[in-house]
Amino acid sequence: MLQDTLQRGQQLTDSALDRLLPSETQRPASIHKAMRHSVFAGGKRLRPILCIESGRLIAGSVPVGIENLCAALEMLHTYSLIHDDLPALDNDDLRRGRPTSHKVFGEAIAILAGDALQTQAYEVLAGLQCSAEARVRMIEEIARRTGTVDGMIGGQVVDLEAEHTRPDLSTLEYIHRSKTAALITASVVSGGLFAGADEPAVTKLRSFGEAIGLAFQIVDDILDVTQSSAQLGKTAGKDSAAEKATYPALFGIEKSRQKAGELFKIASESLQLFGPRADTLKQLASFLVDRKH
Repeated sequence: MLQDTLQRGQQLTDSALDRLLPSETQRPASIHKAMRHSVFAGGKRLRPILCIESGRLIAGSVPVGIENLCAALEMLHTYSLIHDDLPALDNDDLRRGRPTSHKVFGEAIAILAGDALQTQAYEVLAGLQCSAEARVRMIEEIARRTGTVDGMIGGQVVDLEAEHTRPDLSTLEYIHRSKTAALITASVVSGGLFAGADEPAVTKLRSFGEAIGLAFQIVDDILDVTQSSAQLGKTAGKDSAAEKATYPALFGIEKSRQKAGELFKIASESLQLFGPRADTLKQLASFLVDRKH
């Protein structure tokens, strides 16, 4: 059942991405090849799938047109990965099991490919087929969660500044909640908004997204020190080598796993309002916490 949900969500998102992104032959071809190289490198589409299932939870079925929202979220996620892998940041050669953008196309095109995906995402968001009020709220939510104040970019900045230090728990949580959990939260909330969620429902979805987003990053940190590069699809041990601020570095693996489990419980309890309709989102949360790659 869950495997079907993951597969359908991935297919729906990939189809929308293929339709919305310029073709590799569209001039200037170099940038469009770079964009597609990273977007179609085999990602699991977890953020779009959370978006879809959040929309289904509110609407009772997959809302018509939500796949474009999913594609925009994946464009933003991929842009962040392209930039994150650049030599000036994490300097990684492998992403999703393939050479990173700057290794294939050079740093200049990689930077521009990330910029282009971000720009394209907001063009798609502006054209979503839903009420104007919902569209504005989604754009605001996503922009804030990818920005500098408690958002993805702010988290990346503090992550860089915390390298080769031993940060306290407050700093570590700020990095993880901003750098990773923020976009996951935006994916859950925007799916609900697209489907017409009221304020109480949005509040519950936000709590779910924040908890499972932090748990996801803690598990990611654990996998970085327990799995191989082949299993991860990216270079293993990079966080340790760069002396990154991570939960395992601060608390060890077992306490980190315990914390992820506690956050999963919080995420599940946030959805009690919805009853059995929330079962799929809870299964997804369990999958994100229990995954091995």
